[in-house]
Amino acid sequence: MKKSKMSGIQKKYLKYMCTLLILALVLSSICVWTYVRRNMTDVIVDKYEFMNEKMGIALDNLYRKTDAVTAEIILENDVQKSLKNKELQEVEKNALSKYFAYIDLNHVADYCYIDNKRNVYEKSYSQIGYSDFQSSGLREKMGDEYAKTQWIWTRDYLFGTGDEALFIGRYVNSMDYAHEPGIVYLKMNQQFLESVMDKDRKIAKDVAVGIISPEGKTCIRQEPEDLSIEKRTMKKITELTRTKKSGVIVRGKKIEGGILQAYRQEETGMVIFTLVPDMVLNQGMTQILIVLLTIYAVIAVLAFVLSLYASQTFTRPIRQISDAMTSFDGNDFTHTIQIHTDTELDKIGHAYNEMLKNIEEFQNEVKNQQKELRISEMNTLISQINPHFLYNTLDTIYMLARINGEEKTMKMIQALSKYLRLSLSKGREIVTVEDELENVKSYMEIQQIRNENLFRYEIECGEELKTRWILKLILQPIVENAVKYGFCNIFEGGLIRISVTEQAGQLTFSVYNNGTPMEEQMAEKLNGLSEIPVSKMKDSFEDKKHGYGVINIITRLRLKYGEDVRFFYESDTNGTVCVIQIPDDGKENSEQ
Repeated sequence: MKKSKMSGIQKKYLKYMCTLLILALVLSSICVWTYVRRNMTDVIVDKYEFMNEKMGIALDNLYRKTDAVTAEIILENDVQKSLKNKELQEVEKNALSKYFAYIDLNHVADYCYIDNKRNVYEKSYSQIGYSDFQSSGLREKMGDEYAKTQWIWTRDYLFGTGDEALFIGRYVNSMDYAHEPGIVYLKMNQQFLESVMDKDRKIAKDVAVGIISPEGKTCIRQEPEDLSIEKRTMKKITELTRTKKSGVIVRGKKIEGGILQAYRQEETGMVIFTLVPDMVLNQGMTQILIVLLTIYAVIAVLAFVLSLYASQTFTRPIRQISDAMTSFDGNDFTHTIQIHTDTELDKIGHAYNEMLKNIEEFQNEVKNQQKELRISEMNTLISQINPHFLYNTLDTIYMLARINGEEKTMKMIQALSKYLRLSLSKGREIVTVEDELENVKSYMEIQQIRNENLFRYEIECGEELKTRWILKLILQPIVENAVKYGFCNIFEGGLIRISVTEQAGQLTFSVYNNGTPMEEQMAEKLNGLSEIPVSKMKDSFEDKKHGYGVINIITRLRLKYGEDVRFFYESDTNGTVCVIQIPDDGKENSEQ
């Protein structure tokens, strides 16, 4: 009889195993895909958030540059002389017109200066009259800010091009007399605003970047060829100009078409935005998907091969028993089976051999009896050897084996899933004072358990101050230093007192310990960190072992609160106190 290459029990085993494997791979794929996509999105968004903030700072610097240049124009001798009652001579007027061509500012396309006697100074070929200035509408856009440099985005009716352009204007007041001021206008090239993106142009080639005027007009916009911002999306972006906030005003906001970052320049009111389109967020995920599918394909193939091998190893003795029982015709008792699997199958094989032996003995016993009776008895005995019961028994053993096989497979998949899901956690940077105090309280309680009777602690904070918002993890490193260095020479009786107070819009955190006073030289070094630029702070402090935690605190505080932070140590014979003072707005910043 032709034997099947794969038995029914093996087919069922492989079918169940493949089903479980596919289910495990699908579920793990969904989890891995979701996790990887979320983390890749965070990484991409963080990169473009940083880029947008850099461009915003570049825009701030650009404004300060123009403000300094217009201030130099005001202080220039010939400009001040033009504001006096006496008219300038023609030679002086020509010299003054040429002066503006050499001001220290790049990308000036044209310029115009109108003194308080309606004289117009411009390039020799411009031929601009006072009437041209009046009809240009620039005077009305200047407002009443007599000492401020104004950025005006409008159509060029002064020089007659009719194109939209950026004008930098400022009233020119006399330094000696209370005369009516003059006005200077600098028309800037397109490259002037584009310069804020020069350093990040390569990074920004895949995203939409633009600058919007306070009136909601697009001054400059750069976007990939295959990206077109929808009108309703652009409308939402232009609405950002209505805010009165400055600096980073939008951070990682999901809108239609992508994720938005925006920075508002305070003096000009201009908003520079970065829209990371969905296609950029999806970039790289295809490759990751291919890698994942390749890994899963390899796993599936290996699992199938291993399952096939395991099923063959497991079902081979079962097939051997089944074939021996099926082929037994009641006459040949020499076909015994030898099974050595160290499982219940060995007992079945042994029982089958014993059964053959018993049948053979019974046949020999009745040989001398009447043929008909012998045949009848033999047929009766053979008829009793119905393999149905043994088949059911083998099915039961198969089910047990399948269950064992499933458990091993699931362990393997679970181990893989755990390996692939390993990662970091993120958390909020801003917490309430109450949360920060609870955090440092937990730390001190742990230290009390580790160092029994070494110290006790006190925390003083008014209920109204507990709801204020601060940068997290600024107290724990201070307390850690107090335990590690302040109490290094004592075994009991230590005291740590933490107090929180408010005065003149400043939150003050005081951490006192009565241990060994800090050396004066070390205190001076730590106190001097507040005067060092953030970028050079780590390199300027030689004692990394004792100062790294403090450096970390001061760096984070200055990055968050700027130069309004105070951080210093004071020590005397009674112990050491660390004082931190930060601005208090009483609420959490929603943009954090």
